[in-house]
Amino acid sequence: MKRYEVNFLAEAIDDLDSLFCYIAEKTSIEVAGPYLARIEKLCLSLEFFPQRGTSVTGDVEGLRTMGFERRATILFRVRQERIDILRILYGGQNLEPVIEKL
Repeated sequence: MKRYEVNFLAEAIDDLDSLFCYIAEKTSIEVAGPYLARIEKLCLSLEFFPQRGTSVTGDVEGLRTMGFERRATILFRVRQERIDILRILYGGQNLEPVIEKL
């Protein structure tokens, strides 16, 4: 079975940091920590199954989206040997403006 390297790009790391702060403020650190750990675990699971989610047509080759617990959307790109986690959007953010900036 082919194994892909999973990389979180800077924007995705910023998204996770912002999401942690938002959830911790609205609920607690005890809720935010495990929630983000589940998101990271899902992203890292792309290592073996990168073709999950939905393909996105457009200028970015290999672009896909994947939902998480009906609250977050993970934007990632499948390359030959790696997966780039591009963005992690929360709470129904509009994908079109984000995709246009990629």
